[in-house]
Amino acid sequence: MSSRTVIRGGLVITASDEIHADVLIEDGRVAALAASGTPAAEAFTAERVVDATGKYVIPGGVDGHTHMEMPFGGTTAADTFETGTRAAAWGGTTTIVDFAIQSVGGTLREGLDAWHAKAEGNCAIDYGFHMIVSDVNQETLKEMDLLVEEGVTSFKQFMAYPGVFYSDDGQILRAMQRAAENGGLIMMHAENGIAIDVLVEQALARGETDPRYHGEVRKALLEAEATHRAIRLAQVAGAPLYVVHVSAMEAVAELARARDEGLNVFGETCPQYLFLSTDNLAEPDFEGAKYVCSTPLRPREHQATLWQGLRTNDLQVVSTDHCPFCFVGQKELGRGDFSKIPNGLPGVENRMDLLHQAVVDGRISRRRWIEIACATPARMFGMYPKKGTIAPGADADIVIYDPHAEQVMSAETHHMNVDYSAYEGRRTTGRVETVLSRGVPVITEREYTGHAGHGVFTPRSTCQYLN
Repeated sequence: MSSRTVIRGGLVITASDEIHADVLIEDGRVAALAASGTPAAEAFTAERVVDATGKYVIPGGVDGHTHMEMPFGGTTAADTFETGTRAAAWGGTTTIVDFAIQSVGGTLREGLDAWHAKAEGNCAIDYGFHMIVSDVNQETLKEMDLLVEEGVTSFKQFMAYPGVFYSDDGQILRAMQRAAENGGLIMMHAENGIAIDVLVEQALARGETDPRYHGEVRKALLEAEATHRAIRLAQVAGAPLYVVHVSAMEAVAELARARDEGLNVFGETCPQYLFLSTDNLAEPDFEGAKYVCSTPLRPREHQATLWQGLRTNDLQVVSTDHCPFCFVGQKELGRGDFSKIPNGLPGVENRMDLLHQAVVDGRISRRRWIEIACATPARMFGMYPKKGTIAPGADADIVIYDPHAEQVMSAETHHMNVDYSAYEGRRTTGRVETVLSRGVPVITEREYTGHAGHGVFTPRSTCQYLN
């Protein structure tokens, strides 16, 4: 029995086109598009018809950077794969790529198997994995080849967090050389963690313990220095490089310079760096702890450079780095010592709406919205055109989006399993109305109709965004 759905009358927006078209979905995939009102469109027949008149019909969002159930700083991220993917769906995201973690002394396989066990049967939407490489050795390097073959094609390394995830330059170079051979993409947390630890120790010794000092010790120059170093190591290895959560104008400058040289270097930023700032970190009564993440929030003047980077394609992707910790009982672990505040913000539900607000405000175009939130992450991580677009043969991951509905972001109404919103009280225009994942309604006219276990693991090919 085949199942068919027609979405009628909406404005279909992809990274390359805007067209008033009807969309025919058959057996979980897009079967055809035809201009609305034409005989071809009127010939579409289906058991289920969705009226999208006056709405946008967009590809489901692809969030290439989430941390569900991640252990960190003596606690664990508050969203499970079940709650986190449900919240993602509410926000118009239909695919996440989460991070499996290799423990020091453990194998990549053990880490990946542990994350498969967390996610399998629990996700409302489709998911993939990147692999955090914490322990580079000869066995790890061989395992990288095997993971690429089974669809885990990106590997994250850390220049920060000595004693936890940190890799030195030699380990980074070896992993990059391996990626150059097997087609993998190295993702880099670019901050000079060795130097930052010195500044943390000195700040605490001076009695500077409040959350705002988290931003002051993790200096923009140390993000830029690490970004530069990662770029040159990748150049030596002949490997592509994807720098995660870029927050500082100085780091954007390093990426722009490398791209002008023709290097395969890419940058991601996140909504928190586009919409929040050190003003939030400085909120009184320990409220600033809600905004502790790494890389940290920067002074407001960095935002203009990040927006410019998104317009000029020096930054290609907006992901969330969704890593939620509740204020009560988790963020509070750092009262009296900012270095003990778990690093991370909730945001998987807010990304598509915040970026649509940027469209409303004239910062980016509608097509660029889809490009940075859907199409490019799908291409960057080897899922295009299965994900990230609306075209015949693509998975029917489709969002009916009301561009006129207004909402107020709040912990009272969000679906993330966390007790605060980083965007509490923020008014935005535009809201998800209906979400299909592989043709199945997960959100139906603002009601959750999905279920845990619908989402499946999505093996990925290698990066499709190279020069």
